[in-house]
Amino acid sequence: MTLSLRLDTARWRAHQRSVLAEFPGLVPVAKGNGYGLGNLRLAEEAGLLGTGLLAVGTAEEAVAVAGSFGGELLVLTPYRIGEDPLPAALTGRVVRTVAHLEAARALPPGGRVVVECMTSMRRHGIAPADLARLPVDGLRLEGFALHLPLDRPDGSDPVAEVAGWVDAVAAAGLPTDRFFLSHLGSAGLARLAERHPRTDFRSRIGTRLWLGDVGALTALATVTDVTPVAKGDRYGYRQHRAPSDGHLLVVSGGTAHGVGLEAPKYVHGMLPRAKGLARAGLATVNRTLSPYSWDGRQLWFAEPPHMQVSILFLPAGAKPPAIGDELELNTRHTTTHFDRVVDA
Repeated sequence: MTLSLRLDTARWRAHQRSVLAEFPGLVPVAKGNGYGLGNLRLAEEAGLLGTGLLAVGTAEEAVAVAGSFGGELLVLTPYRIGEDPLPAALTGRVVRTVAHLEAARALPPGGRVVVECMTSMRRHGIAPADLARLPVDGLRLEGFALHLPLDRPDGSDPVAEVAGWVDAVAAAGLPTDRFFLSHLGSAGLARLAERHPRTDFRSRIGTRLWLGDVGALTALATVTDVTPVAKGDRYGYRQHRAPSDGHLLVVSGGTAHGVGLEAPKYVHGMLPRAKGLARAGLATVNRTLSPYSWDGRQLWFAEPPHMQVSILFLPAGAKPPAIGDELELNTRHTTTHFDRVVDA
């Protein structure tokens, strides 16, 4: 009973190398569930890429991957006053992010820091007016970080936003040697390099690096049971009636894996909105498409996913799988916890 992620390893690594070639100085990101692959595996892959620096989400993640990655670790979550200190063995390898003056002042003297700037994301960061007040004399300043929005419906230029921050940092009398950027394409980086040739712009990339070639990753669920049902037969926790003759398929993957759980999405355009309304309407009558497919056909959930398995309905007329067969599923890797990753 296994939910697996099968990797075409050679193809996957070739994609990583292509992204590295497009973004010289790239900083790989391994955080959260490790984009479905696990942070330890991604730390090992980052070591093979030879970037020398790995970005992680939290200080706890830095501790967890330190044994799998021999280089330096950049913690993306800003330092919070009063949080537990890092193990002494890691203090020289870990670079903390600070997003507030108070946090910068609270760090131990000599700590390595990257200063997060308040971009148009407006999530967190130092304001331009506060740059001159940074206590940089007591810290090892490794650079500044800009987390940019993905969409710009106002037509604003991300390159102009970054360049404005470089100018603001310089005006505050601070070094502009290095900036860490998120969500800026290679064309934008080239424009920045022309405008600021003495600044090292390093892109922090996770999703595109690890998941950018979707054909290199295949999610597979094991069939654990196949039960024939006739129209009207009751089944499951809620004893729904089968809508027609067919089979109930019990497959690996449930709420513990993230199957059936969906993060909110920002919807653009009328067609996606219409599809969303249609899905919502079907859900009100207990009809929900699953991410599982068999023989080229996407299957319906027979009922909401259980903790570790899901029950699917396969209508009559289709040859059912056998116990032990595997079904492909189209699932969001950043919200899915696989039982194993299989290199192929």
